[in-house]
Amino acid sequence: MDNNLAIIVLAAGQGTRMKSAVPKVLHPLAGAPIIAHVLATARALDAAHVVAVVRHERDLVAEAIEAELPGTIIVDQDEVPGTGRAVEQAVVALPDDFEGEVLVLNGDVPLLNASTLTEMLERHRADGLAGSVLSARFDDPTGYGRIVRNAEGAFDRIVEQKDATDDELAIDEVNAGVYAFGVNALRDQLANLTTENSQGEKYLTDVIAHLRAAGSEVKARPVSEPWLVAGINDRAQLSETAARLNALIVRGWQLNGVSIEDPATTWIDLAVRIEPDVTIRPGTQLKGATAIATGAVVGPDTTLVDCEIGANAVVKRTDATLAVIGEGASVGPFAYLRPGTLLGADGKIGTFVETKNARIGDSSKVPHLSYVGDATIGEGSNIGAGSIFANYDGVNKHSSIIGSQVRTGSHGVFVAPIRIGDGAYTGAGTVVRKDVPAGALAVNVAPQRNIEGWVLTHRAGTAAADAARASVEAETPAED
Repeated sequence: MDNNLAIIVLAAGQGTRMKSAVPKVLHPLAGAPIIAHVLATARALDAAHVVAVVRHERDLVAEAIEAELPGTIIVDQDEVPGTGRAVEQAVVALPDDFEGEVLVLNGDVPLLNASTLTEMLERHRADGLAGSVLSARFDDPTGYGRIVRNAEGAFDRIVEQKDATDDELAIDEVNAGVYAFGVNALRDQLANLTTENSQGEKYLTDVIAHLRAAGSEVKARPVSEPWLVAGINDRAQLSETAARLNALIVRGWQLNGVSIEDPATTWIDLAVRIEPDVTIRPGTQLKGATAIATGAVVGPDTTLVDCEIGANAVVKRTDATLAVIGEGASVGPFAYLRPGTLLGADGKIGTFVETKNARIGDSSKVPHLSYVGDATIGEGSNIGAGSIFANYDGVNKHSSIIGSQVRTGSHGVFVAPIRIGDGAYTGAGTVVRKDVPAGALAVNVAPQRNIEGWVLTHRAGTAAADAARASVEAETPAED
């Protein structure tokens, strides 16, 4: 732990430009709230104290912060607006005997990484600075405060766009809104902040101006890439940031031995885990805590949420949530796996099959056009095409248990609760309403009856009747 470091995360803003009932910092990004990425960086820096300043939807934001970084000190910003006031209240929450550095981060800047901040802090400490400002060079700096340097290139001041001259507006180096301060210098200058400005706010940038006026040394350090400090203010910026982060995630997995055929159409959440020699095909989304073992092939056009995929399994054109796919198993195309699906090793869930709360044993298969809900299927069984597990009686759900090495005919219906014993068979079209003993054949007795001439009598004049008449006449021997 760095006992000389405190981190303040500013997360009080409403984010009106998001036009959302959800607080801005809680919008999802790569499977986690925006602020979770900032807190993960704070955790990586191992600060002695982390303080988060909240206000809008206070309880929701505080709950998310506690879930991501337990022990974070929560401070409620009062009626006095401005980042300066937020930091002022956060500093009061630090222990009186804290004498180290304070790092100020923004809860809506998720891509700023720990290595960039570590370098900033190391230089801040080595140079004995009262303050450090992180800056960036943007092709279009519109809307940002500019970093003004003197003739020698040293930091001079920050000027807001509305106060900038034409020459200052031409500057492409901007204030990224990330700061490091010696806590004593910060405490001294926070006391000098006022709301006597056009916005009626306490500006944190005024602390920089006061430090410079007092003769204290402040430096501005540009980041290597401007996207590191890009904030999120609207949904367009959220999608841009999501694409940037996803590209980094995808590249990371590629460098770790994962074949990703089309990075542009592959989306991977941060919590996903993939072993080497996995192949991810185009149009695939891997979300939540999904884990994929070596040799598996996932996609194309597949979405997995909190799933486990075994080694050498194949999952294609499938939508699955909270499912476990065994080693060497096959799923899809066009399969829908709902929570509670467990497919054993070398098993199969095939085309247009839906499963829910279904345990399907090793080497068992549900190949075609079926629904399996609230069922347990043993090993080596085959469920015929078009089978339905009728698990709901209109009031309650019931379970079906199918043994091992069972063969069920096509278009079967299994009316739960039922049990089919090992090695049993069911005939095509059978509605199973009672238990089937091991080794038995279950059939519904309904003899087929053919009514000769029915189409000619009841559908006269149709194409079917014409075809039938022609066929009958062709088969009738000609008279001598």
